[in-house]
Amino acid sequence: MASRNPGFAEGDAVSGLLGIQDVAAFGHAQIQRGDLGRIDLAAGTPGQWLNVLGMPGMTAYFGLLDVGLAKAGDTVVVSGAAGAVGQTVGQLAKIKGCRTVGIAGGPAKCDWVVKELGFDACIDYKASPQAVREGLKQHAPRGVDVYFDNVGGDILDTVLAKLAPKARIVICGAISQYNNANSAPTAGPRNYLSLLVNRARMEGMVVFDYADRYPQAIAELSGYLKDGRMTSREDVVDGLENFPEALGRLFSGGNFGKLVLRVARK
Repeated sequence: MASRNPGFAEGDAVSGLLGIQDVAAFGHAQIQRGDLGRIDLAAGTPGQWLNVLGMPGMTAYFGLLDVGLAKAGDTVVVSGAAGAVGQTVGQLAKIKGCRTVGIAGGPAKCDWVVKELGFDACIDYKASPQAVREGLKQHAPRGVDVYFDNVGGDILDTVLAKLAPKARIVICGAISQYNNANSAPTAGPRNYLSLLVNRARMEGMVVFDYADRYPQAIAELSGYLKDGRMTSREDVVDGLENFPEALGRLFSGGNFGKLVLRVARK
């Protein structure tokens, strides 16, 4: 809308650490810290800059490749496969030559993950209490080399029991545990001894640690979007007043793709 900073011009498209608001002001110190940056709409749409080219995509890229050390021939399992991070993890793993198995909730999400994103298989964890265990037995018969965990809880425990030797587990999130703080302790992994038996490791990752390498990831991922090897799905909710309801979708599994709140149409 306006700028008195030489690095920005009126009308520039930007991305940053914005609040849930329709107008925000940034000072010099915030800009120097990287809280606001220009985005190139030739590289992707605004929605894609909030998804594959934004924080979810950066999380997927560095989590899978730097922490998970995924390589061709690995079996990669990702929970929350139809979500913002999960969809990019699975597609990138396929591009890198991995066998990719998703875990998602409901037939519609699983169908989309396989038919549209190109995963080798997807396990519907809502199908039955044993669905994940039976699905891994079928789709990862030689064990899981890389598990990209977005949910924690029982699903993490089930995957731990199916690790391949030297497996790598990327702890990105634990959506199943986030609301436990006031009602019950956060549930830790019960099957952690599988790490010992399989000489495996489990490592947490925070995407901001890789901020200086974002341009590298953006360049690679935007190329995949342009040549059709990768797609980006956003679940758009219109209207600032709908933020509370939209946020709730993250915890109910009601979102399908990267959840985006659109404040206004330009």
